[in-house]
Amino acid sequence: MNARRAALEALCDVTDRGAYANLRVKQLFRDLPEREAKYAAALVYTVLDHLLTIDYYLSYYVKGRQKPAVRAVLRMGVCELLYLSTPPHAAVSECVRLVRDVGKPALAGFVNAVLRRIDRERDALPPFPEEPAERLSVQYSYPEWIVSEWIADYGEEQTEALLARKSMPIEVRAQYPFTRDELAKALPVESRTNRWDENSLALASGFDVASSPLFSAGKFTVIGQGAMLVCRALGDVKGRRVLDACAAPGGKSAYLSSLCENDVSLTCLELHPHRKELLDKTLARLRVRADTRVSDATEFDPEYEDAFDAVLIDAPCSGLGLLGDKPDIRYAKSGTDVDALAAIQKKILDTCRRYVKPGGMLVYATCTISARENERQAEAFLSEHSDFELEPMPLPIENGGMLQLLPQLHGTDGFFIARMRRCI
Repeated sequence: MNARRAALEALCDVTDRGAYANLRVKQLFRDLPEREAKYAAALVYTVLDHLLTIDYYLSYYVKGRQKPAVRAVLRMGVCELLYLSTPPHAAVSECVRLVRDVGKPALAGFVNAVLRRIDRERDALPPFPEEPAERLSVQYSYPEWIVSEWIADYGEEQTEALLARKSMPIEVRAQYPFTRDELAKALPVESRTNRWDENSLALASGFDVASSPLFSAGKFTVIGQGAMLVCRALGDVKGRRVLDACAAPGGKSAYLSSLCENDVSLTCLELHPHRKELLDKTLARLRVRADTRVSDATEFDPEYEDAFDAVLIDAPCSGLGLLGDKPDIRYAKSGTDVDALAAIQKKILDTCRRYVKPGGMLVYATCTISARENERQAEAFLSEHSDFELEPMPLPIENGGMLQLLPQLHGTDGFFIARMRRCI
């Protein structure tokens, strides 16, 4: 199987059968030689990153609904013509061959004609809509409901800056007792220290992290600054008892342990057994000691009442702060999904607040940009629970106890953090 056929099957799995792009693309690297896998992965991710724009253009040239495989071939062809450096004749001829390979030879002429016309008219393609939310949705390939919410919260200018943000570099950190400087010297690529967390390094280029002996030995791990700042928001918890209520895959638990030089009593909860296995694997690799349990954070456990100096809730969320790296997420969510997630988040907050000792700290965090899940969630919690109050976070970014990290402003993923102390 060549790269384009493999990319076609992967793309159909993601867009039509609900596969996660990151997992499906990993399979490409198991099935293909490295060079072909890289090309197939780039093709899949580029189509996903421009999916709504591609479909907008195709709607002017293709009338009626196409079979999923044919639609995917056309999407790949437009992607190669407009967003990749593939020579036009190669892009068109390969797509014609692909449509024959998937058992639709009668449509070969149709695919050829559509793609050749788009190539001829690439400098006069249909203009984007004029209405702001529609335009930004089509131009940057984000569902209109997301764009509309962000415009309402941040305005059109900031929303466009958010949508147009550049991809961020891979970020890594050392695990105690290995140090940042030791890691920087040992890495096979150049790196620089990041702005908001002195332990964070941004890589100048990628490499096969999982195959690195340093990685296998638990000397470092991949984690973004936003996630690291969530841990920093708890403050100094060295020697304290800490609960990570939604812990898998374990990156934040491991960083908390590293910040405390392994002097912290960690309890980690995870709802799903298979994700608990992933959590245990992460903590074992990084030499982190913790009591890990399969447990539903929405269900009260009297064993934990008033038991912890600090509780971290890295809540399940819509993930809209990670859309630059995971473009398929944006198409899989809806406004109704956000409401359902907000209800779960509220249950987790209402339950886990009871685990915080008087005088202890509760940090609520998400990796999304959604007022329903973030500011409004925290504000509703505080209005219902007068025994908690916002407290400014010990972070290098100005905050009043709540902070929405925005990629275009902070250079991080879109994390939200709220720090609340239980009154004595």
